[in-house]
Amino acid sequence: MSSYLAQEVHLARRHEEILSQRSVLLQQMETYLGDKKTKKTWQTQAADAARKRNAALLNDIEAAEKKLQERMCLLPHPDTVNLETLYWASVEESLPKWEQFLLGRAEAPVGFKKLKTTKQNLSYSEEDSQN
Repeated sequence: MSSYLAQEVHLARRHEEILSQRSVLLQQMETYLGDKKTKKTWQTQAADAARKRNAALLNDIEAAEKKLQERMCLLPHPDTVNLETLYWASVEESLPKWEQFLLGRAEAPVGFKKLKTTKQNLSYSEEDSQN
């Protein structure tokens, strides 16, 4: 009987050890699952924040692109502005020479070649206008 009692005590201790190990493992599993949920929540929040940030950056880039396109339409190229300025300066410079002619009060200024209107010139100009 003492051997049964010793075996019963041994089995009871082994049972307590197993229950203790089970309790530790359950606690570790709960901690692991809690950490996993926390990590997943954090990752979801980080992904949402990144998505919002990317959307805001995309909107900013699109707005900047739109502004640049509007500016390009409004402002001509600097070379064009320079040529236009030079053209009008040339016109203003030569205007006094041409003013009387344009008003019909004088002949064309020196250096202006008059085209003689001939049948041949008219036929060339008609062909050019048709092409």
